[in-house]
Amino acid sequence: MKPTALAPFFLSAFAWSVTLGMSHILVPLYAYELGYSALAIGGILSAPVLVHFAFTLIAGAFTDRFGGRRMALASYTACVLAGILFALSQSYAALLAGQTCLVISRAIFWPAIWGLAMQLPGDRGGQTGRLNSVTNVAQIVGTAAAGLLVTAAGFRYGFWALAGAGLCALAAMLAFAHGAPQAQAPRGIFAAYAAIARRRSTYYAILCAFMAGLPLSLSMSFYPILLVEHGHASDATGWLIALRAAGAALVGAWAGRYLRGIGGARVPVAAGIAIGACIAAVAFVAQALPVGLFMVGVGIGSGVMTVYFQLSVAEASTPAERGSALALSGLGWQISHFVTPLTMGALAELFGIGIAVAVFGALALALAAALWPLHAWALRGARV
Repeated sequence: MKPTALAPFFLSAFAWSVTLGMSHILVPLYAYELGYSALAIGGILSAPVLVHFAFTLIAGAFTDRFGGRRMALASYTACVLAGILFALSQSYAALLAGQTCLVISRAIFWPAIWGLAMQLPGDRGGQTGRLNSVTNVAQIVGTAAAGLLVTAAGFRYGFWALAGAGLCALAAMLAFAHGAPQAQAPRGIFAAYAAIARRRSTYYAILCAFMAGLPLSLSMSFYPILLVEHGHASDATGWLIALRAAGAALVGAWAGRYLRGIGGARVPVAAGIAIGACIAAVAFVAQALPVGLFMVGVGIGSGVMTVYFQLSVAEASTPAERGSALALSGLGWQISHFVTPLTMGALAELFGIGIAVAVFGALALALAAALWPLHAWALRGARV
């Protein structure tokens, strides 16, 4: 397959990831604009979590059975519908419906797009790293674009733009001619999960995915509050948080090209230490330059851990079960998005947000140290 033939695949991932970045700004601020309380806004953002867990597992199994391209098309369709619902919404129920569609789109997207990336011709690590870089850059673009659109034209135009970006993703995937044959799941559509769940290395991969998701979980919850309390304006806070995605984008292609095999524990341990140390460091500095450097650092650690997690699943699973393996192991990301805000909220209530972030960084460092013995335990003659 010629490199130009892969352009629609990466373009579709880019366009969808733009909608992800836009939603991080548009959804909570629009709910706030409509006058809903913080508790009500939290309900809009957290209520569809269980839907996300369920659809992630469904998407993984369906990716194995029907192929990643079809599932990606379903994800993009749900994204377009979410944008339309948001643009037309004026009630809490409509906002919740739009957020549920958006969550379903996210849940389907990752197993589908990761599974497709691992079937692309060429070096698997290079293609996976390139995909991660593309999606991280797109999130930066989406975040910046949403802020500009809200300021210039209002929320409804922002949501119509989100729907338009989802439509671009749909059109690009329709133009993507995927020539690799799709392996069919040999048993029942969900049967692969039973075998995957019995493997020790599945839980090791879940922990790696959890570590990789921590920086994004904080960026979507308490990092903005911490930076505002440090005296940064809202626009500066947005750019500082965007540096996390920039760090992940910078390292993604490099890590995918040079990371080979999962036999050693040094790479995930080093990435985990970078994540934990940079999370904690942000609690103790207020100046924009060091904060920006630490945000880049946490993005680099997360980017390396993400590629390592993806390659570990790819190496230890068969093509017929890869979508299911990616979905089950990728639940670590969703667990992070669910647990991190709750834990941080409890710690902030007890000790204040600065101490809470520092404590959370220390906990992340402890998890990074635990990866070393867990690596040997998990990979001892096991598949993911």
